[in-house]
Amino acid sequence: MKKIKKILISQPEPSSEKSPYFDIAKDFGVELVFRPFIKVEGLSPKEFRQQKIGLLDFTAVVFTSRHAIDNYFTLAKEMRITIPEDMKYFCVTETIALYIQKYVQYRKRKVFFGNTGKLDSLIPTMVKHKNEKYLVPLSSVHNGDVKELLDSKKLIHTECVMYRTVSNDFTEEEAAQFDCNMLVFFSPSGIKSFTKNFPSFEQNDVRIATFGPATAKAVTDAGYRLDLEAPTKEHPSMTSALRYYLENNK
Repeated sequence: MKKIKKILISQPEPSSEKSPYFDIAKDFGVELVFRPFIKVEGLSPKEFRQQKIGLLDFTAVVFTSRHAIDNYFTLAKEMRITIPEDMKYFCVTETIALYIQKYVQYRKRKVFFGNTGKLDSLIPTMVKHKNEKYLVPLSSVHNGDVKELLDSKKLIHTECVMYRTVSNDFTEEEAAQFDCNMLVFFSPSGIKSFTKNFPSFEQNDVRIATFGPATAKAVTDAGYRLDLEAPTKEHPSMTSALRYYLENNK
């Protein structure tokens, strides 16, 4: 196989210069192209109203991502709704909790966060506030796990869709200049978008890496060869797995 010279990472470019991706580019002399295959699109007020959910009917909001925060406050603004000062916010990580400062004044007595990135770590705190009425903004693509978990704790909650994941299509010019010899995917949606944008793609020497079992399955289901799969016990992150792969495939 040809030497890897240009890798497409299907995520936005890291904002920090200390990202391990930039160390990889420097250490192995490879060019990294950050280009998401998918993007998040918020629902319009008209679409949201079809769910017959009133933002002011709740005393707390559960945020699982920054997308959820952006679309919650954007919808409120577009619908001319003023979110009460005493609204409580429950976030799956501290990073997401701090992101709320973009829209409201951050006060510890009304912002709570977990420490694992999963809803499970928030549950003990939510149970302490069991009289709250929780709103949980979600993507259009979700399963019933959140509802089942909150039901099991007898919490008062309502899930709603506030945003959707759509294909981030390539322009004709972008498609024509596509010359990466390694592709890194992070979601089945990304694979679906790639096959839509490059229907006649032949893999040949192009290496494909994935993060997560669902993404790996989407690659093989699409008929492609999977060259690198993460996470593993030895390599819990994509950057760790990618570094190991490049060291052993020079």
